[in-house]
Amino acid sequence: MSAKHVVVQGATLKCKFAEVADTTDILKVKSQSKHFANDKDASKKLIATTKEIGQTLQKNTFGNCKLQPMGNSYKPCQTVIQEWSGFYQKVTLSNQGKILVEDSKATCSIGGPDCITIANHGQKVELGKQNVMNANKHICRQINPLVNMNKFQNDIVGDDIL
Repeated sequence: MSAKHVVVQGATLKCKFAEVADTTDILKVKSQSKHFANDKDASKKLIATTKEIGQTLQKNTFGNCKLQPMGNSYKPCQTVIQEWSGFYQKVTLSNQGKILVEDSKATCSIGGPDCITIANHGQKVELGKQNVMNANKHICRQINPLVNMNKFQNDIVGDDIL
């Protein structure tokens, strides 16, 4: 899984058959509630798996679907995910699902195989104590000369001792 991010709750997906090309919807993880990524409090970023089947999006639509013409326009999309491809094969979570990664694709009942792609994996950077401790002091000084990194790191270490 070298440079691929794990897909988590809040990831944005898009369909190649949406009338408006950049229309996205938000993934909601409904298949499990035990496994988290990129979430120090383990409360928000559930890992998405191949078990996210059916209507697992926030709005369950990507606008109008180009595959469903209706007069001068198109019928509204009603997203129903059938299966996933391109997932990480080496790990199976407790729900018997495989972990979705940023280049995983979904099959829709209307659009067919791999018509839904992941626009954003949903992970966000959360600065933690280990990040501060691993920071290069010289680079930090150049970026923000007002922060004394030695003192800042000592304050962080001091908090861990108490």
